Amino acid sequence: MDGVGSFGAGRTGSTVDPIAFAKQPQTILRVLSWIFSLVVFASIVNEGYVNVGSERLYCVFNKNADACNYGVFVGLVGLLACSFFGLLDYKFSSISSIKDRKKAVMLEIGFSGFWAFLYFVSFCFLANQWSRTTPEEVPLNQGADAARAAIAFSFFSIITWAGLTVRAVQKYLLGTDMSLFTTEHLDGAAPTQPYPSNSPVGGTTETTETYQSPPFTENNAAPTYQVPIY
Repeated sequence: MDGVGSFGAGRTGSTVDPIAFAKQPQTILRVLSWIFSLVVFASIVNEGYVNVGSERLYCVFNKNADACNYGVFVGLVGLLACSFFGLLDYKFSSISSIKDRKKAVMLEIGFSGFWAFLYFVSFCFLANQWSRTTPEEVPLNQGADAARAAIAFSFFSIITWAGLTVRAVQKYLLGTDMSLFTTEHLDGAAPTQPYPSNSPVGGTTETTETYQSPPFTENNAAPTYQVPIY
C-alpha cells in the first residue's frame, strides 16, 4: 500500500503525462527559477568582471569580489537544484515508499525556502554594492547591463522560489489520501465472506436430539427372586 495517492501524487507506477506535467504550476515555477538562476550566473560570469587600466579584473559591483562570488554561487547552485528537483517531480510517482516521498517533500520545502532567502540576500547585497559603484572606480559602460540583470533576476528568483516553497508545503499538507485504500486499491479483491452460521440452509433451526436411553433399561432388568416351595 505504500505510495498510493500520497503527497499529491497518484498511485505508484502510474504513467506521467508529459503535457499535463509541463502545465502544472510547480513545473512552470521550476522552469522560471531555472532560467532566472541561469541569467544571474551567466551575467556575472560573462560581464561581471571588468578591466580597470590593468590586467587585473575587478568585480563590477564596487570592486567587491565577494558580491560577484556570492551571485555566481547562488545562481549556479540554484540552477543545479532546479534540474534535480525537476527530475524528482517527474519521477515522484515511481517512489513506492510513503516515507521516502515525505522525505523528498520535506527536502524540497527546506531547500526552496532557504534558497528564496539566499536570493533575497543576493538582491539586497548586489543592489547595495551597485548603488555605491562610481564611474571613477569602475567604467559603468562595460558591465552595467550585466549588473542590472543580476539584480533584477535575483529579485524575480525570490518570487519563484517562494512560490515553489508554497507549492511544496501544500503537497506536504495533502499527506496520504486514505480513500484510495478503500476504493481503488481494494477493487477486484474478493469480498470477505462472513463466518458460516451453524443453522442449516433454509433458515430452519436444528432440533435438539432426544435423549437416548442407555442399552440397559428397566425392561432388561433381572427377574425378582421367588421363594422355592418345599
